[in-house]
Amino acid sequence: MKGGMYYEFRRNSRSAKSTRPHFQSSNSVWATSKHDVYLQSHFSVTHWSALTCNKTEVLNSSGHVAPCEKHQGSLLEGFTRTQVSTIAVKDRLLVAGGFKGELIFKNLDRPGVCFCTRTTYEDNASTNVVEMYNAQNGAVHLTVANNDCGVRDFDMEKFQLSKNFSFPWPVNHTSLSPDGKLRIIVGDNPEGMLVDSGTGKMVASLVGHLDFSSASAWHPDGLTFATGNQDKTCRIWDARNLSKSVAALRGNLGAIQPICYSSDGRFMAMAEPTDFVHVFDAKSGYEKEQEIDFFGEVSGMSFSPDTELLFIGVCDAIGVWDRTYGGLLEFGRRRNNSCPDSII
Repeated sequence: MKGGMYYEFRRNSRSAKSTRPHFQSSNSVWATSKHDVYLQSHFSVTHWSALTCNKTEVLNSSGHVAPCEKHQGSLLEGFTRTQVSTIAVKDRLLVAGGFKGELIFKNLDRPGVCFCTRTTYEDNASTNVVEMYNAQNGAVHLTVANNDCGVRDFDMEKFQLSKNFSFPWPVNHTSLSPDGKLRIIVGDNPEGMLVDSGTGKMVASLVGHLDFSSASAWHPDGLTFATGNQDKTCRIWDARNLSKSVAALRGNLGAIQPICYSSDGRFMAMAEPTDFVHVFDAKSGYEKEQEIDFFGEVSGMSFSPDTELLFIGVCDAIGVWDRTYGGLLEFGRRRNNSCPDSII
Protein backbone atom coordinates (compact mmCIF):
# COMPACT_ATOMS: atom_id res chain seq x y z
CA MET A 1 0.00 0.00 0.00
CA LYS A 2 1.38 3.42 -0.99
CA GLY A 3 -0.06 6.88 -0.72
CA GLY A 4 1.73 8.20 2.35
CA MET A 5 3.10 11.76 2.35
CA TYR A 6 5.44 12.10 5.29
CA TYR A 7 8.25 14.24 3.88
CA GLU A 8 8.03 16.84 1.13
CA PHE A 9 10.84 18.32 -0.93
CA ARG A 10 12.20 21.61 0.33
CA ARG A 11 15.38 22.31 -1.65
CA ASN A 12 18.63 20.87 -2.92
CA SER A 13 22.18 22.12 -3.15
CA ARG A 14 24.94 21.14 -5.52
CA SER A 15 27.57 23.00 -3.48
CA ALA A 16 28.11 19.91 -1.30
CA LYS A 17 28.64 16.63 -3.11
CA SER A 18 28.25 13.17 -1.64
CA THR A 19 29.40 10.02 -3.40
CA ARG A 20 29.29 6.34 -2.61
CA PRO A 21 32.57 4.85 -3.88
CA HIS A 22 31.37 1.24 -3.79
CA PHE A 23 27.91 -0.35 -3.81
CA GLN A 24 28.64 -2.12 -0.50
CA SER A 25 29.90 1.01 1.23
CA SER A 26 27.83 2.23 4.14
CA ASN A 27 25.78 5.40 4.38
CA SER A 28 27.69 8.46 3.15
CA VAL A 29 25.39 11.08 4.74
CA TRP A 30 25.27 11.85 8.49
CA ALA A 31 22.99 14.44 10.08
CA THR A 32 24.13 15.31 13.61
CA SER A 33 21.59 18.09 14.13
CA LYS A 34 18.77 19.77 12.27
CA HIS A 35 21.30 21.91 10.42
CA ASP A 36 24.59 19.99 10.44
CA VAL A 37 25.20 17.34 7.79
CA TYR A 38 28.44 15.51 6.99
CA LEU A 39 29.01 14.05 3.53
CA GLN A 40 31.82 11.90 2.20
CA SER A 41 33.32 12.15 -1.23
CA HIS A 42 36.16 10.12 -2.75
CA PHE A 43 39.01 11.73 -0.79
CA SER A 44 37.28 14.14 1.56
CA VAL A 45 34.59 14.72 4.16
CA THR A 46 32.56 17.92 4.06
CA HIS A 47 30.31 19.66 6.58
CA TRP A 48 27.22 21.32 5.07
CA SER A 49 24.86 23.63 6.89
CA ALA A 50 21.17 23.27 6.03
CA LEU A 51 20.66 26.71 7.60
CA THR A 52 23.21 28.73 5.61
CA CYS A 53 23.83 26.25 2.74
CA ASN A 54 27.56 26.80 3.29
CA LYS A 55 30.05 23.94 3.10
CA THR A 56 33.36 23.39 4.87
CA GLU A 57 35.86 20.65 4.15
CA VAL A 58 36.79 18.97 7.45
CA LEU A 59 39.04 16.20 6.14
CA ASN A 60 41.06 15.89 2.93
CA SER A 61 42.87 12.60 2.41
CA SER A 62 43.97 13.12 -1.20
CA GLY A 63 47.51 13.85 -0.03
CA HIS A 64 49.37 12.83 3.09
CA VAL A 65 47.46 12.57 6.39
CA ALA A 66 49.31 11.98 9.67
CA PRO A 67 48.25 12.27 13.33
CA CYS A 68 49.32 15.41 15.21
CA GLU A 69 48.65 13.78 18.60
CA LYS A 70 50.51 10.89 20.21
CA HIS A 71 48.52 7.84 21.23
CA GLN A 72 49.65 4.28 21.75
CA GLY A 73 49.25 2.24 18.58
CA SER A 74 48.83 5.23 16.30
CA LEU A 75 50.61 5.07 12.93
CA LEU A 76 52.68 8.23 13.17
CA GLU A 77 53.62 8.00 9.50
CA GLY A 78 49.93 8.25 8.61
CA PHE A 79 48.51 7.51 5.17
CA THR A 80 48.88 8.83 1.66
CA ARG A 81 45.97 9.23 -0.74
CA THR A 82 43.34 7.38 1.28
CA GLN A 83 40.09 6.84 -0.57
CA VAL A 84 37.26 7.14 1.95
CA SER A 85 34.87 4.18 1.92
CA THR A 86 32.64 5.03 4.90
CA ILE A 87 32.26 7.58 7.71
CA ALA A 88 30.61 8.04 11.10
CA VAL A 89 30.18 11.21 13.18
CA LYS A 90 29.25 11.37 16.87
CA ASP A 91 29.96 13.73 19.76
CA ARG A 92 32.20 15.95 17.60
CA LEU A 93 34.35 13.00 16.56
CA LEU A 94 34.69 11.96 12.93
CA VAL A 95 35.92 8.52 11.86
CA ALA A 96 36.71 7.80 8.22
CA GLY A 97 37.43 4.30 6.95
CA GLY A 98 39.40 3.50 3.81
CA PHE A 99 39.57 0.80 1.16
CA LYS A 100 42.83 -0.63 2.56
CA GLY A 101 41.66 -0.99 6.15
CA GLU A 102 42.64 2.55 7.13
CA LEU A 103 40.95 4.37 10.00
CA ILE A 104 41.39 8.11 10.42
CA PHE A 105 40.11 9.79 13.60
CA LYS A 106 39.52 13.53 13.79
CA ASN A 107 38.21 15.71 16.60
CA LEU A 108 36.05 18.29 14.84
CA ASP A 109 36.89 20.93 17.45
CA ARG A 110 40.65 20.67 16.92
CA PRO A 111 42.86 21.05 13.84
CA GLY A 112 44.57 18.07 12.31
CA VAL A 113 44.04 14.35 12.79
CA CYS A 114 44.28 12.78 16.25
CA PHE A 115 44.76 9.07 15.45
CA CYS A 116 45.52 6.78 12.52
CA THR A 117 45.50 3.00 12.41
CA ARG A 118 45.00 0.11 10.02
CA THR A 119 42.56 -2.58 11.11
CA THR A 120 43.89 -5.23 8.74
CA TYR A 121 46.67 -5.80 6.23
CA GLU A 122 44.77 -8.47 4.32
CA ASP A 123 44.31 -7.98 0.58
CA ASN A 124 40.54 -7.92 1.07
CA ALA A 125 40.71 -5.05 3.55
CA SER A 126 37.96 -2.62 2.55
CA THR A 127 36.27 -0.88 5.50
CA ASN A 128 32.56 -1.44 4.90
CA VAL A 129 31.03 0.28 7.93
CA VAL A 130 32.04 2.17 11.06
CA GLU A 131 29.56 2.60 13.92
CA MET A 132 30.07 4.71 17.05
CA TYR A 133 28.05 4.09 20.19
CA ASN A 134 28.06 4.69 23.95
CA ALA A 135 28.93 1.62 26.02
CA GLN A 136 27.12 0.87 29.28
CA ASN A 137 29.87 2.65 31.23
CA GLY A 138 29.36 5.76 29.12
CA ALA A 139 32.56 5.41 27.11
CA VAL A 140 32.39 5.97 23.36
CA HIS A 141 33.24 2.88 21.32
CA LEU A 142 33.72 2.25 17.63
CA THR A 143 32.82 -0.92 15.74
CA VAL A 144 34.45 -1.56 12.36
CA ALA A 145 33.49 -4.22 9.81
CA ASN A 146 35.89 -5.16 7.03
CA ASN A 147 35.88 -7.33 3.96
CA ASP A 148 38.41 -9.65 5.66
CA CYS A 149 35.49 -11.17 7.66
CA GLY A 150 36.49 -9.27 10.79
CA VAL A 151 34.46 -7.08 13.14
CA ARG A 152 36.55 -5.06 15.59
CA ASP A 153 35.61 -2.87 18.52
CA PHE A 154 37.71 0.09 19.73
CA ASP A 155 37.59 2.02 22.99
CA MET A 156 37.66 5.60 21.73
CA GLU A 157 38.93 7.07 24.98
CA LYS A 158 42.22 5.24 24.60
CA PHE A 159 41.98 4.41 20.87
CA GLN A 160 42.62 0.79 21.80
CA LEU A 161 41.23 -2.40 20.29
CA SER A 162 38.90 -4.06 22.82
CA LYS A 163 37.25 -6.87 20.81
CA ASN A 164 38.07 -8.74 17.62
CA PHE A 165 35.55 -11.15 16.10
CA SER A 166 35.86 -13.23 12.94
CA PHE A 167 32.98 -14.54 10.86
CA PRO A 168 32.73 -17.08 8.01
CA TRP A 169 32.20 -14.43 5.32
CA PRO A 170 32.90 -10.72 4.66
CA VAL A 171 30.73 -8.48 6.85
CA ASN A 172 29.15 -5.67 4.86
CA HIS A 173 27.17 -4.11 7.68
CA THR A 174 26.59 -4.38 11.42
CA SER A 175 24.28 -2.59 13.87
CA LEU A 176 24.19 -2.64 17.68
CA SER A 177 20.85 -2.94 19.48
CA PRO A 178 19.78 0.06 21.61
CA ASP A 179 20.45 -1.87 24.84
CA GLY A 180 23.92 -2.87 23.62
CA LYS A 181 23.36 -6.61 24.03
CA LEU A 182 22.82 -7.82 20.46
CA ARG A 183 24.46 -7.09 17.13
CA ILE A 184 23.22 -7.66 13.58
CA ILE A 185 25.79 -9.18 11.22
CA VAL A 186 25.06 -9.24 7.47
CA GLY A 187 27.34 -9.68 4.47
CA ASP A 188 28.34 -11.99 1.66
CA ASN A 189 25.91 -14.71 2.65
CA PRO A 190 22.12 -14.94 2.18
CA GLU A 191 21.68 -15.75 5.87
CA GLY A 192 22.49 -13.05 8.36
CA MET A 193 23.23 -13.43 12.06
CA LEU A 194 22.13 -11.99 15.35
CA VAL A 195 25.07 -12.30 17.74
CA ASP A 196 25.89 -11.57 21.35
CA SER A 197 27.70 -8.23 21.26
CA GLY A 198 30.03 -9.21 24.09
CA THR A 199 31.18 -12.60 22.84
CA GLY A 200 30.38 -12.53 19.13
CA LYS A 201 28.59 -15.88 19.42
CA MET A 202 25.54 -16.42 17.24
CA VAL A 203 22.17 -16.12 18.96
CA ALA A 204 20.06 -16.79 15.86
CA SER A 205 20.37 -16.98 12.09
CA LEU A 206 18.31 -14.72 9.85
CA VAL A 207 16.83 -16.85 7.07
CA GLY A 208 14.76 -15.35 4.27
CA HIS A 209 16.91 -13.23 1.98
CA LEU A 210 18.04 -14.71 -1.33
CA ASP A 211 21.28 -12.79 -1.91
CA PHE A 212 23.99 -10.83 -0.08
CA SER A 213 23.09 -8.03 2.35
CA SER A 214 24.70 -4.62 2.80
CA ALA A 215 22.41 -2.81 5.25
CA SER A 216 20.88 -3.15 8.71
CA ALA A 217 19.24 -0.91 11.30
CA TRP A 218 17.53 -1.26 14.69
CA HIS A 219 14.21 0.31 15.55
CA PRO A 220 14.68 2.57 18.60
CA ASP A 221 12.44 0.26 20.65
CA GLY A 222 15.12 -2.46 20.44
CA LEU A 223 12.52 -5.10 19.59
CA THR A 224 12.56 -5.00 15.81
CA PHE A 225 15.22 -4.41 13.18
CA ALA A 226 15.61 -4.29 9.41
CA THR A 227 18.03 -5.81 6.90
CA GLY A 228 18.53 -4.74 3.28
CA ASN A 229 19.53 -7.15 0.54
CA GLN A 230 20.55 -7.39 -3.08
CA ASP A 231 17.36 -9.39 -3.68
CA LYS A 232 15.59 -5.98 -3.73
CA THR A 233 13.91 -6.49 -0.36
CA CYS A 234 14.14 -5.05 3.12
CA ARG A 235 13.05 -7.57 5.74
CA ILE A 236 11.69 -6.60 9.14
CA TRP A 237 12.52 -8.93 12.03
CA ASP A 238 11.19 -9.30 15.57
CA ALA A 239 14.07 -10.11 17.93
CA ARG A 240 11.69 -12.09 20.14
CA ASN A 241 10.85 -14.56 17.36
CA LEU A 242 13.37 -14.93 14.57
CA SER A 243 11.95 -18.05 12.95
CA LYS A 244 11.00 -15.83 10.00
CA SER A 245 10.80 -12.15 9.14
CA VAL A 246 7.55 -10.35 9.95
CA ALA A 247 7.53 -8.34 6.71
CA ALA A 248 9.33 -8.14 3.37
CA LEU A 249 9.31 -4.65 1.83
CA ARG A 250 10.15 -4.62 -1.85
CA GLY A 251 12.00 -2.02 -3.85
CA ASN A 252 11.54 -1.29 -7.53
CA LEU A 253 14.82 -1.78 -9.36
CA GLY A 254 17.80 -2.51 -7.15
CA ALA A 255 19.36 -3.64 -3.91
CA ILE A 256 18.22 -2.07 -0.64
CA GLN A 257 21.01 -0.08 0.99
CA PRO A 258 21.12 2.01 3.16
CA ILE A 259 18.35 1.81 5.82
CA CYS A 260 17.68 4.21 8.69
CA TYR A 261 15.00 4.81 11.33
CA SER A 262 13.86 8.17 12.62
CA SER A 263 14.79 8.75 16.27
CA ASP A 264 11.12 8.66 17.37
CA GLY A 265 10.65 5.27 15.69
CA ARG A 266 7.80 6.54 13.51
CA PHE A 267 9.51 6.18 10.14
CA MET A 268 11.89 3.83 8.40
CA ALA A 269 13.60 4.89 5.18
CA MET A 270 15.30 2.58 2.71
CA ALA A 271 17.12 3.52 -0.47
CA GLU A 272 17.83 1.84 -3.75
CA PRO A 273 21.12 2.55 -5.57
CA THR A 274 19.36 4.83 -8.05
CA ASP A 275 16.11 6.74 -8.44
CA PHE A 276 14.13 5.67 -5.37
CA VAL A 277 13.93 6.25 -1.62
CA HIS A 278 11.03 4.64 0.27
CA VAL A 279 9.71 6.00 3.58
CA PHE A 280 7.48 3.66 5.62
CA ASP A 281 5.23 4.38 8.57
CA ALA A 282 6.67 1.88 11.06
CA LYS A 283 3.87 2.51 13.56
CA SER A 284 1.28 1.35 11.02
CA GLY A 285 3.10 -1.94 10.56
CA TYR A 286 4.94 -0.71 7.43
CA GLU A 287 1.70 -0.87 5.43
CA LYS A 288 1.81 2.80 4.38
CA GLU A 289 4.64 4.00 2.18
CA GLN A 290 5.84 7.22 0.60
CA GLU A 291 7.92 6.70 -2.52
CA ILE A 292 10.33 9.52 -3.32
CA ASP A 293 11.46 9.22 -6.93
CA PHE A 294 14.03 11.21 -8.88
CA PHE A 295 16.70 10.60 -11.49
CA GLY A 296 20.13 9.92 -10.04
CA GLU A 297 22.33 7.77 -7.84
CA VAL A 298 21.66 7.70 -4.09
CA SER A 299 24.81 8.05 -1.99
CA GLY A 300 23.16 8.03 1.43
CA MET A 301 20.43 9.44 3.63
CA SER A 302 19.84 10.49 7.20
CA PHE A 303 17.00 11.77 9.36
CA SER A 304 17.79 14.80 11.49
CA PRO A 305 17.85 13.85 15.20
CA ASP A 306 14.51 15.64 15.75
CA THR A 307 13.01 13.76 12.71
CA GLU A 308 11.92 17.07 11.12
CA LEU A 309 14.17 16.72 8.08
CA LEU A 310 15.26 13.92 5.78
CA PHE A 311 18.57 14.49 3.98
CA ILE A 312 19.27 12.50 0.81
CA GLY A 313 22.56 12.53 -1.04
CA VAL A 314 21.77 12.13 -4.73
CA CYS A 315 23.45 12.78 -8.05
CA ASP A 316 26.36 14.81 -6.59
CA ALA A 317 24.00 16.97 -4.53
CA ILE A 318 22.25 17.02 -1.17
CA GLY A 319 18.47 17.20 -1.04
CA VAL A 320 16.37 18.29 1.95
CA TRP A 321 12.86 17.01 2.65
CA ASP A 322 10.55 18.50 5.32
CA ARG A 323 8.30 16.44 7.55
CA THR A 324 4.63 17.16 6.88
CA TYR A 325 1.93 17.55 9.53
CA GLY A 326 -1.58 17.10 8.24
CA GLY A 327 -0.52 18.54 4.91
CA LEU A 328 1.20 21.58 6.45
CA LEU A 329 4.95 22.04 6.48
CA GLU A 330 6.79 23.31 9.50
CA PHE A 331 8.38 25.99 7.33
CA GLY A 332 5.01 27.09 5.97
CA ARG A 333 5.80 26.11 2.39
CA ARG A 334 4.48 23.52 0.02
CA ARG A 335 5.75 22.36 -3.36
CA ASN A 336 3.83 20.42 -5.91
CA ASN A 337 6.97 18.75 -7.27
CA SER A 338 8.10 15.69 -5.36
CA CYS A 339 11.77 16.03 -6.24
CA PRO A 340 14.30 18.78 -6.93
CA ASP A 341 13.97 20.40 -10.35
CA SER A 342 17.73 20.72 -10.78
CA ILE A 343 18.25 16.99 -10.32
CA ILE A 344 15.69 15.85 -12.88
